[in-house]
Amino acid sequence: MPESAWKFLFYLGAWSYSTYLLFGTDYPFFHDPPSVFYDWKPGMAVPRDIAVAYVLQGSFYGHSIYATLYLDAWRKDSVVMLVHHVVTLVLIVSSYAFRYHKVGILVLFLHDISDVQLEFTKLNVYFKSRGGAHHRLHALAADLGCLSFCLSWFWFRLYWFPLKVLYATSYCSLRSVPDIPFYFFFNVLLLLLTLMNLYWFLYIVAFAAKVLTGQVRELKDVREYDTAEAPSPKPRKAEKPLRNGLVKDKRF
Repeated sequence: MPESAWKFLFYLGAWSYSTYLLFGTDYPFFHDPPSVFYDWKPGMAVPRDIAVAYVLQGSFYGHSIYATLYLDAWRKDSVVMLVHHVVTLVLIVSSYAFRYHKVGILVLFLHDISDVQLEFTKLNVYFKSRGGAHHRLHALAADLGCLSFCLSWFWFRLYWFPLKVLYATSYCSLRSVPDIPFYFFFNVLLLLLTLMNLYWFLYIVAFAAKVLTGQVRELKDVREYDTAEAPSPKPRKAEKPLRNGLVKDKRF
């Protein structure tokens, strides 16, 4: 629960700020994706409001690599999640360094909304059964959150992301800047991000199939292990026996 609460607060704030940049300012990136490359120049100045978003997101994903390994619950997709955090951090740092920050804001906006809904849903799943009672309000919020999460994942990450971001980076970038540097580097990373979005969408489809066939009656995160089968991300060191052949009791 604390893990989901922390992520929900961060993603809600980060997505709200990205939404403000795209719809509350004069930036036309969402409605006109090719505009992210219209006036591109190497070493161009990064607006302060966009730089703030980059500092926050870069710090978060740098921390997330450590958190996935040592703090968060280990899940069935934790290895893919770790790769995702590394790819995202590389994209954030490199897009800032090479001044592709305009398309970066668009990428962050299209991804963070799904994480807001995921963590909101998980929080309500945890809250609906507590104190020996079933709380219908949290159960309803979890069901609605799950539905909106599934729809937003498809719409934002699998429809709008290729339509707006990949179209701008793979096609429009060459039309605006024919010799644009690091073309293949950034597009390969963005394509890898798309493949990971498809990978996680399979979890969504698998969960929906189990619900429709009656295999799952209770809303839960299908990526999580049962308590008895949860593995550790790192193997535990073997206990060293004492001179008398016994193993030292850690309580003493």
